[in-house]
Amino acid sequence: MAKVLSAKKSTVAVGGAEPFVVAHGTLEALKWLALGLMALDHANKYLFNEGAALLYDLGRMAMPLFGFVLMYNLARPGALEAGMHLKVMRRLLVFGALATPAFVALVGWWPLNILFMLLLATGIISLVEAGGALRTAGAAMAFILGGAVVEFWWFGVLSCLGAWAFCRKPTMVRLVLWISAIASLWVVNRNFAALACLPLIWAASRVDIPLRRHRWAFYGLYPAHLTIIWLVLQMP
Repeated sequence: MAKVLSAKKSTVAVGGAEPFVVAHGTLEALKWLALGLMALDHANKYLFNEGAALLYDLGRMAMPLFGFVLMYNLARPGALEAGMHLKVMRRLLVFGALATPAFVALVGWWPLNILFMLLLATGIISLVEAGGALRTAGAAMAFILGGAVVEFWWFGVLSCLGAWAFCRKPTMVRLVLWISAIASLWVVNRNFAALACLPLIWAASRVDIPLRRHRWAFYGLYPAHLTIIWLVLQMP
């Protein structure tokens, strides 16, 4: 049973700001919720021709929720030094490639699937955190060029970067920038339904859901569910 958080047990904030804390199990619950929303959205899109408007709107929360969970973990103190960014990038590359055949069959060769978008965001963050003029310039170039070829384009990358910046130092200015980044997904979604993830994330910071982490769930289920949808479409 979920319980209300009575004390901050860990922190992802740096620079002296009041930390924004989400319990480990609750973070896992957000990931599973995003997986469910994504699966329903894709089933609605590819199997039922987007016949359910409510499922479409609910599905707009999946990407920013995935982005938040990933960025929260990358914003933890010492994550870069522990090699977390490189580990995540390798996993995203492998499973993004595994998802490509089904994704191409359903969508086409452009843009690249969401795992490559998360890979791009993680790479940009690793360059920014490493510091230096050349790395910062490389991060900017990666954003400009890479954002043109990944799912959700620059707007998805911005929503991830906004979440990461806020988790590192939760100030009002960074919160406004994060909200603005998520709102920019209107260009892709043609609505502001993605913003509904924000009160959900805030509520998640108030409870502790005892749920065990499944590290490979998102990585494996993403290509698996696309493949299942494609196979169903091939049935007579």
